[in-house]
Amino acid sequence: MTFHLTYLGFLAGLLTAPTLRRLRRGTNAPWWWCAPPTAFLWSLTGALNVPPNWLPIPLTLAWLGVALTVVDLRHRRLPNALTLPAYPVLFLLLLMSGADPLRALAGCTLFGGLHLLIHLLRPTALGGGDVKLSAPLGAVLACVSWSALPLATALASLTTVLLSRLPSRKHPPWSLPHGPGLLGSTWLLSVVAV
Repeated sequence: MTFHLTYLGFLAGLLTAPTLRRLRRGTNAPWWWCAPPTAFLWSLTGALNVPPNWLPIPLTLAWLGVALTVVDLRHRRLPNALTLPAYPVLFLLLLMSGADPLRALAGCTLFGGLHLLIHLLRPTALGGGDVKLSAPLGAVLACVSWSALPLATALASLTTVLLSRLPSRKHPPWSLPHGPGLLGSTWLLSVVAV
C-alpha cells in the first residue's frame, strides 16, 4: 500500500504546480517543489498504518499542506482559493470517517476563534489566511483528540519561530509564515494520534 500511495502522492503533487499557477493569488512553483514532498508525506501516511476510514484526511492535509506551504513561504499569504474549500472538503471527509460532527464544529470554533482573537489583538502576529485556515484544521484536530488542539498550537508556533530564522531579503522580519506550522502540526497529529 505504501508504494501505491507514494506513486499516487507523486501524481497528486505533479498536479499541484499547475494548479498553483492557475489560482488567482497562487504562485509559479516548479513541479519538484510539490511532487516529491507530497509523495513523501503520502508514503509516510501509508507506512504509519492509518485506519482506512481516516486515511483520506491526512492525505488531503498533506496535499493541501504542500500547496499552501509553497505559496506561504514565497509570498507570505494563503490564497482563499485553497483555504476556503478546505472547510467543506475536510468536514465531508470527517463525516465520512465517522467522526462526531459536533466535536468537529466545536474544534473549528475553538481553534479558529483563538486564531481570530490573536489576529484582532495583534494583526502582525497572524494574517487573515492563517485565521481562515485554522478553523477547518481545528475541526480535524478536535476529532483526533481535545489535547491535539493545544499541542498543535505549540508545534505550529515552534515551527513558525524556526522558519523566522530563515534569511529572507524579500519579506520584512515581522512577516512570518504561520501556515506551514499549522498544516504540519495538524498533519502530524492526524497520523500519529489516531
